[in-house]
Amino acid sequence: MANLAVAIAGISLRNPVLPAAGPPGWSGEAMRACAAGGAGALVSKTVSVRPAVVPTPNMAAIPGGLLNTELWSELPVEQFIEREYPLAKETGLPLIISIGYTAEEIAALAPRVRPFADALELSTHYLGDDPTPMVEAIRAAKAAVDVPVFVKLSPFRDMQTAARAAAGAGADGIVAINSFGPCLGVDVETGRLLMGSPEGYGWLSGPALKPLALRCVFDIARAVDLPIIGVGGISKGTDAVEFLMVGASAVGICTAAILQGPQVFGRVARQIDRWLDEHGYASVEEVRGLAIRRWREWAFRTAHVPPLLDQDACTGCGLCQAGCVYGAICVVEQKAQLISEKCYGCGLCVTRCPARALSIAA
Repeated sequence: MANLAVAIAGISLRNPVLPAAGPPGWSGEAMRACAAGGAGALVSKTVSVRPAVVPTPNMAAIPGGLLNTELWSELPVEQFIEREYPLAKETGLPLIISIGYTAEEIAALAPRVRPFADALELSTHYLGDDPTPMVEAIRAAKAAVDVPVFVKLSPFRDMQTAARAAAGAGADGIVAINSFGPCLGVDVETGRLLMGSPEGYGWLSGPALKPLALRCVFDIARAVDLPIIGVGGISKGTDAVEFLMVGASAVGICTAAILQGPQVFGRVARQIDRWLDEHGYASVEEVRGLAIRRWREWAFRTAHVPPLLDQDACTGCGLCQAGCVYGAICVVEQKAQLISEKCYGCGLCVTRCPARALSIAA
């Protein structure tokens, strides 16, 4: 059994799988369910100085994930202080309290929630490419409390500049990323927009977000020496391992917890453990940043290098042939045959092969 314990900004976690700020932590009872489901720490839904007025409908399952027009908590911060945070603290897990949004609001909220917080997560919302509001929010929180302050980043185009600005302002860690949008969904049977927001817009989360989230974490990890909690499209252990490989120290799950329930946290943690054991790693730390190290070893190349084909492993499923627009691979008598002179080395067949009979040549 691998060692799943991690430490983030001095906070010890039994495993690196957390709820991301949102509906999974909407109340004390919900956070207790996350703990019972196997989470390594708890993250509460964002509160602000006044409760949110959330439009309905505000969540819709779509292919590849979820659209939402959720806001911060509909519950007043006073209720969190009086009831929800104490219930969460009874679990014995570290509690990261999410607050937002402006520097003035954060300065007012931070001292009030501090008695229950092992760390703060700042939701500075969708800022475009100007990091100034984020910087001001971090400084306000750091001046108000003595616990670690993490900042959650939206998917900026230039994540490295945003990360450096957060580090320069004193952030103790970064959470990346928030959902992406605005996006739009339509009920094709009725013509009704799926979201009840004024424009009908929503924000995308779930598996469709994962490649964007991975890129953002990868960029951040190469720019600053801060712990990162990777969020976006994680629903199974290998998803989490990918985030660890691009530099995350822990991962946050929201959409999968909404769609599958709080047991997802323990299931993902067990899947990480199994994957580490099967691949000969003794701890989470051993794989953290592996993709960054491998990327540095990998030379950019333009030559058309065919993949390696292990015919013994081939099951003859035909997915490689169906997806090869160059006609470089075909299945003959239930075995793939590679026509090297036609291959452009695009790599699609490698990623489609369920038997891993194809691999990228070193």
